[in-house]
Amino acid sequence: MADNIEENPTVIDETSISPIVPNHGRKNSLENHLIHRPERAELVEKNILPASTAAPGLQAHQKELQKHMLEDKLNDKISHRPAPEELIKEGVLLDDPRAAEEK
Repeated sequence: MADNIEENPTVIDETSISPIVPNHGRKNSLENHLIHRPERAELVEKNILPASTAAPGLQAHQKELQKHMLEDKLNDKISHRPAPEELIKEGVLLDDPRAAEEK
């Protein structure tokens, strides 16, 4: 019985246990995507990337600063806006647009 074991050599199955068959077309997909990647100027033109030259870490702060600057500018213009009484006196408005209870 010991002779039978020695006569039959052990066969090792070296096939892959991966359920996915390797696909060589997929292997180079990242490389293909990078080759066909659009230029930065094209992405800026399509409004995908901001037109800012600031570092990416500073772009959020830059956008917030622009928002606050616009807010300050609009508040300044609103504060210098003439009252409805002045506009009626100058003939720009015919009637006071405010409701009677607001006067």
